[in-house]
Amino acid sequence: MTGVQAPQVTHADLALCRAMIREGSKTFYTSSKLLPQRICDAARSLYAFCRVADDAVDQTDDVAAAVQSLKRRLDAIERLEPEPHAADRAYADLAFRYAIPRKLPDALIDGFVWDASGQRCRTESDLIAYAVRVAGAVGAMMAIIMQARAPEAIARATDLGIAMQLTNIARDVGEDARMGRLYLPETWMREAGLDPDEFLTNPKPSEALASVIARLLKKADEFYDRACGGIALLPKSCRPAIHASRLLYREIGREVERNGYDSVTKRAVVPKLRKLALLGEAVLLSFSSAGDNLEDPAPEARFVVDAVIAAPVPKPYPVSFDEKAEWVTNLFLRLDGRKS
Repeated sequence: MTGVQAPQVTHADLALCRAMIREGSKTFYTSSKLLPQRICDAARSLYAFCRVADDAVDQTDDVAAAVQSLKRRLDAIERLEPEPHAADRAYADLAFRYAIPRKLPDALIDGFVWDASGQRCRTESDLIAYAVRVAGAVGAMMAIIMQARAPEAIARATDLGIAMQLTNIARDVGEDARMGRLYLPETWMREAGLDPDEFLTNPKPSEALASVIARLLKKADEFYDRACGGIALLPKSCRPAIHASRLLYREIGREVERNGYDSVTKRAVVPKLRKLALLGEAVLLSFSSAGDNLEDPAPEARFVVDAVIAAPVPKPYPVSFDEKAEWVTNLFLRLDGRKS
């Protein structure tokens, strides 16, 4: 691609992306502060495009038209001619610089269609397949912009995305049900003596529902454990932020447990002091050695790993001494919340 240049991303574009993540995901915004500035900007750009795509599908009565519009926008991004939107320009820059496979944003859009259409998860496999699309693919893209493209790194990044999405589902059971959405596997619900249709008609907490949510969080913990060893495959400067994401999201699940697995009348929130303690733990964990990274990806996530393997490998992004020094100097300032 000699002579081809990435689309120009302005400071205003990055500011808009930063505002979108600050408003849309406080947990991800908090953990992203631990990233080196270049990776932090890239992560926020990625989030912004994902947010725009989600809203485009979720906030319309014509899902098919919205999907076709998004596909056209991705086509334009592949041609390095993004539409005049900050999120499109920012994502086009990422896709070009890091050779992000088109299958990953396509998978994300498939997940958004799943949401908008009210499609349910009949089995555990359906649940994992959904989580791969709406979160696992994003985890893989995050690994790519950190220049960790080894199959093991992508598999573990996908695991982390799956785990985080399962936690989101556990936290939002009541909120989703009131919107007519249900992500708990129907087979799990029926095994617990719950009728999915009746629950959607009248969502309320119960011992049976608590057992299903507990089962879901146990499954999330399995993926959090799988993901942990893969963090050591990331650049050292990126590890604290990803450990922080893992610990902060997992703690949401612990809050659900403390609420008696009632996600219908209560919403799990991690207290600020607990968040600060977890951020400190994340920094300490970032110095640990690699764990077992050799497990195959979940079968439902194999296509993500294969897509990255098949994609061209871009030249490594040069990291200057100044950038390394900047990360070390600012890490604890960011932890303290004095630098956004």
